[in-house]
Amino acid sequence: MRLAQVLFTQGFGARRVCAGLVAAGAVRIGGRVVDDPGEEFATEGLVFEVDGVAWAFHVPAVVMLHKPAGYECSQKPRHHPSVMSLLPAPLRQRGVQPIGRLDEDTTGLLLFTDDGQLIHRLTSPKHHVPKVYQVTAKHPVSDEQLQRLRDGVVLDDDPALVAALAAERTGVWTLALTLAEGRYHQVKRMLAAVGNRCEALHRSDFGALRLPTDLPAGAWRWVDQAVC
Repeated sequence: MRLAQVLFTQGFGARRVCAGLVAAGAVRIGGRVVDDPGEEFATEGLVFEVDGVAWAFHVPAVVMLHKPAGYECSQKPRHHPSVMSLLPAPLRQRGVQPIGRLDEDTTGLLLFTDDGQLIHRLTSPKHHVPKVYQVTAKHPVSDEQLQRLRDGVVLDDDPALVAALAAERTGVWTLALTLAEGRYHQVKRMLAAVGNRCEALHRSDFGALRLPTDLPAGAWRWVDQAVC
């Protein structure tokens, strides 16, 4: 693929802008300045630098973010900054979107991609992609509450039972809750339905992915493995 096209697919601007970056000597590959926009490179495993910042070629883009509290999963946030502001400009320009949402006060693993089919596969209820939430409750978590979460509870917008795939106590006031759906405020509403209250919420797992312990809040990294 021509180098200018490489930059274009990775979100570095319009084709003319990308060609200009190359011609201006802003791009290096293997430590060598490449100033010919038409020079071709194999894209598999390609790593290039733009203005000294290394960038690995990915199509499609799939990244994870350790979402901190106080950010909205929206392109047009209303009360808090958008999670998009935590991603570098090339990812935003190429159109990555959050895969599902986390409430503004919820922290943890949030995925982004520019692959529409992947978004559908990971968010459609029929695919049953599990997500694990670490919940801090207001009151001590009882065995009865855990069993009711596993058996299913009724939420106020649907008479059908909504059940957790798993519900395990991790402390007196904490539990790990595994869900295959993603309804509005689902964890908080399920806790309320069993007579407790969610005080803090953190998503630790999404499908086959677990939030790395060395990824600090607000930081992102590429996902190079299957999500599910």
